[in-house]
Amino acid sequence: MRTRMVAGNWKMNKNLQEGVALATELKEAVKDPKCAVVIGTPFIHLATIAELLKNSPIKVAAENCADHEKGAYTGEVSAEMVKSTGAEYVILGHSERRQYYAESYDMLAEKVRLALANGLKIIFCIGEVKEEREAGKQNEVVKAQLEGSVFGLTAEEWKNITLAYEPVWAIGTGLTATPAQAEEIHAYIRSLVAEKYGKEAAEDTTILYGGSCNEKNAAELFACPDIDGGLIGGAALVAEKFLAIIAAR
Repeated sequence: MRTRMVAGNWKMNKNLQEGVALATELKEAVKDPKCAVVIGTPFIHLATIAELLKNSPIKVAAENCADHEKGAYTGEVSAEMVKSTGAEYVILGHSERRQYYAESYDMLAEKVRLALANGLKIIFCIGEVKEEREAGKQNEVVKAQLEGSVFGLTAEEWKNITLAYEPVWAIGTGLTATPAQAEEIHAYIRSLVAEKYGKEAAEDTTILYGGSCNEKNAAELFACPDIDGGLIGGAALVAEKFLAIIAAR
């Protein structure tokens, strides 16, 4: 039985004090969730919030890690450093990292390798931009993203991967893929995993939907058979909204 999950991605929002306040509010409300709950916080929050949530069902993720093990890379944060904070997950491959910081398939493959080597679980993001969707190229785009960065993993390593399909045209735009559109590509992604790792592994792989998923549309999206939860952006910054999405799962 694959894991159902609701993960929040705070992005570059909330100072440390605001982040602690939000995490505290979530901790008090989330006692026995029906799904896995993860929050992705900025690097400077990680150690504090991981300690705060240590005895809570809520897990903590970094929003990125470096593609180098250690060394003279001023301002970078290694997978080992992330792990040392008490975080259990790292979000990799997010479209904003690909777009604004030119993260390539090879760079992401190295980040994945280092994250796994340091015992982190990975939420790996894939998805197409508006022009690719309009050209009907969404399937070939997500296939290339998987083959370029994570399909080199062993079957054992793959067990630590959660996929997040995020149509880039729907992130922060208010647009959302219809449940039919989302289910269609989630089912296609699962078929790719089955081709690579076998049907059992595909059935065990958690695939999240992201892209303007909120408390109003979450239940309808989560009702689709191949959508196992959500990677939530803006709605994860408001406890009431995030809790409603968790309840929808």
